Amino acid sequence: MKKILFISVLMLAVSITSSFSQTDSIRKEYAVRDTISENIILFDSDELLDIELSFNITQYKRKRDKKEYLDASLTYHIGPDDSITKHLKVRPRGVSRLTICDFPPLLLNFKKNDAVPGEFSKADKIKMVTHCSPGGEDNLLREFLVYKIYNVLTEYSFRVRLLRVSYVNSIKPDRKAVREFAFIIEPVKSLGDRTNSEEVETAHVTQLHIKREIMDRMAIFNYMIGNTDWSVPTRHNTLIMTEGSYGGLGSALIIPYDFDYAGVVNAHYAVPFEGLGLESVRQRRYLGVCRTEEEFSEALDEFMEKKEEIYRVINDFPYLSGKSKKDMVNYLEGFYRSIDKRKSIINALKKDCIRM
Repeated sequence: MKKILFISVLMLAVSITSSFSQTDSIRKEYAVRDTISENIILFDSDELLDIELSFNITQYKRKRDKKEYLDASLTYHIGPDDSITKHLKVRPRGVSRLTICDFPPLLLNFKKNDAVPGEFSKADKIKMVTHCSPGGEDNLLREFLVYKIYNVLTEYSFRVRLLRVSYVNSIKPDRKAVREFAFIIEPVKSLGDRTNSEEVETAHVTQLHIKREIMDRMAIFNYMIGNTDWSVPTRHNTLIMTEGSYGGLGSALIIPYDFDYAGVVNAHYAVPFEGLGLESVRQRRYLGVCRTEEEFSEALDEFMEKKEEIYRVINDFPYLSGKSKKDMVNYLEGFYRSIDKRKSIINALKKDCIRM
């Protein structure tokens, strides 16, 4: 009888311990680098993820301090009657959006060595793109789709995950939560593990140092979406990676990010890259290096082959209005119509390209 009683008490203790493990310990260290541990499942799904994020929103919006972390908690459901709450720290991030937006992007800084199961298991630091201002979800969803379109073209691209976030101001918890879309971006370490590559941080890199087919794909993609807000030498909105040791000319990989200034997104605050003489981000300008007519034609073939799949990414997306979907497709059609007249687009690329 005593043995049975002991076993029952032991099983109850295990059950209680398991239940409490669904909430993080507040004594764990926080991550200090933009990394993510292996075996993460967060970016393996396209399913919308509902979360609640609670922190001092008043201070975050007022101070906009990129160095100051705020205590936060993130809650999400893993079943009909089961949820996980994770303790983390958040801070504002970004450059132009940090000053322009009413609700700037966030950096989510989770605890290291967290073994709590669920979508955010193994997460360290993750970038989150937020709605810029009330009613700004259209631009956010369009930018999310730009990432998904680039995923169609190449594995050398950042994966993203769509969230629906209920924001709770921790100093005014009785106020109604603000509910908006957001998305998170795959960390560099995760991208590197997936593509067997690592970031090149110190070397001086130009477009000539990138593998030709990868450089041309990225440059034409930015031309297609009407994005001039990027640069290789300054690493502006571009990540340089390498498979193995960095080998100089024609050896590196390039991955673009931050597409809010693209014409296909058409954010109200977006302006063309200074010095190009463009009046609007809806105008296209090719910023890649010059190639032969045969090389340009070869690179364009891939975009033609993926056209229907690219359009499906937009048209099958359930959270964007029909009007916005039509505008995105019509904008991309301007690019595809010029490919149909192959000489026309190649002449345009050769006219604008950079001679190196």
